[in-house]
Amino acid sequence: MYSVPGTKTCIVAIAVAALTLAVAAASLDAQGRGGRGGNAQAGANTTPLPPGPVTGSVANGRELYFEHTCYGCHGFNGETGARDLVGTNSPILANETGFIGYLRLRTDEAPLFPSTRMPNYPESALGDDEARDIYAFIRSFRLNAPDVEDIPALQTIIESASRPYEP
Repeated sequence: MYSVPGTKTCIVAIAVAALTLAVAAASLDAQGRGGRGGNAQAGANTTPLPPGPVTGSVANGRELYFEHTCYGCHGFNGETGARDLVGTNSPILANETGFIGYLRLRTDEAPLFPSTRMPNYPESALGDDEARDIYAFIRSFRLNAPDVEDIPALQTIIESASRPYEP
């Protein structure tokens, strides 16, 4: 019987990743911090995950974040763009190992499960030290989006929209 090299390793990696995410999700739900997926929403619980150790360089991570155009989807401060990095309670950002594992697992599985949502980062394209630096920069982000009530222009739009339209 023909077997694809590395298939068993891929299956084990998928199983471990699925189990890790399931345990993390159950743990967050048990703590009352279950995520709503995607971006942080108004009224969503934005209690940060307990931070894991950060060993990378924030300064180097900042340069790499911009060099690899992470800001294109995650914004310049991690709280804008298609995928927020701040206030999401993502288990992927809980520690360096999970973050690097996510980058590497996506690379290993890309041919089987293609995704165009985020580029693949094999170790040959982004070394572990560089990934730790990017992680350090991401962990330096702070949630500072104002409350909806504190945005005067938005309040004016909401008030206008609530009145009947008169041509």
